[in-house]
Amino acid sequence: MDALRTVEDEVRELIRRRQLDPSREAEQLQVLVREVVDDYDQRSLHGGLAPLSDLAEATRSVMDAVAGFGPLQQYLDDPAVEEVWINDPSRVFIARHGVAELTNTILSADMVRDLVERMLRSSGRRVDLSSPFVDAALPDGSRLHVAIPDVTRDHWAVNIRKFVVRAEHLDDLVQLGTMTQPVARFLSAAVASGLNVLVSGGTQAGKTTMLNCLAAAIPGTERVVTCEEVFELKVPLRDVASMQCRQPSLEGTGEIPLRRLVKEALRMRPSRLIVGEVRQEESLDLLIALNSGLPGMCTVHANSAREAITKMCTLPLLAGANVNSRFVVPTVASSIDVVVHVALERDGRRRVREVVAVPGRAEGDVIETAELFTTREGRLVRGDGFPPHHDRFARAGYDVAELLNGDEL
Repeated sequence: MDALRTVEDEVRELIRRRQLDPSREAEQLQVLVREVVDDYDQRSLHGGLAPLSDLAEATRSVMDAVAGFGPLQQYLDDPAVEEVWINDPSRVFIARHGVAELTNTILSADMVRDLVERMLRSSGRRVDLSSPFVDAALPDGSRLHVAIPDVTRDHWAVNIRKFVVRAEHLDDLVQLGTMTQPVARFLSAAVASGLNVLVSGGTQAGKTTMLNCLAAAIPGTERVVTCEEVFELKVPLRDVASMQCRQPSLEGTGEIPLRRLVKEALRMRPSRLIVGEVRQEESLDLLIALNSGLPGMCTVHANSAREAITKMCTLPLLAGANVNSRFVVPTVASSIDVVVHVALERDGRRRVREVVAVPGRAEGDVIETAELFTTREGRLVRGDGFPPHHDRFARAGYDVAELLNGDEL
């Protein structure tokens, strides 16, 4: 450890002297680190310096320390790791293939603070006593969330959710076992036909990945506008405008909430509106946009498709006392067409549990639904329902009966 610290200090001094930018001059930095490691190894042969046991490992460790995120960089580089979180400096966890495990990485409180500051540097966001929470995106697209005392008990709580791209299209999800081919075929047709899709599920269930794959089915001639708290969506289309929220300044001004983004998106000539996740009153503005004929998609946290619909009826009530269920319920019934519910199984795999259609009818405060696909005995099978808007499917060149034909999935 002392040997690595010495090499690291020498590299940092040379970086300052040569005025290198580690984030932009990675190749030059790599050459510099190798030179310093080789030079130290030669000097250690003559005694007086602790030897380096593994030159390649030393080079990687120093690179991680000066250009990456130190001891956490190995997990960010590992494609199997989906999330990294720190409960306290001595307890660093990762999720690998959906399963949580405690690592042998030991940090100090100062190291955690230093790592967070480096992670936030590229985002322009901050975390301090006046703003004890922060959401930010790392340069590789991973999502960072930090909470500090006195909101947390003793230590900084850090979560890094990596955006592990294992699927870009619905067919990729079929190969991963998330859904079956008939489900993918129907969802692709529903998106291409302009139906409004709600993706529901719990934390880490794969909602964002599902939304990305659904977005890939949007016709290439359309203009898509996305609204998110932090950039996570990667829509593989040529005409995409992406916006994210902004935190308030030190003076408490300049905040841009998700609701504002949804309103601004309507002024940007969208053919399709995608909201990363609705949590609060922005759901009202989204529903109004969808109800006006603008196709769209979003995600919501829920335990089932039915609960997702119920939640969409509740969240708009946060917009103000003048918004009531007599307006919201029929608006949800006429705005949401299909709900896709995904879940994280105990074995760490993500699967579609059900696909539900919303025909557009409501009785009192209860919205009618129809099962298109449902899980029975561990298998995703065809339900007995049919989606709304057969005319839209027909205009897009699809026959609904043919899409849903067959029970063996």
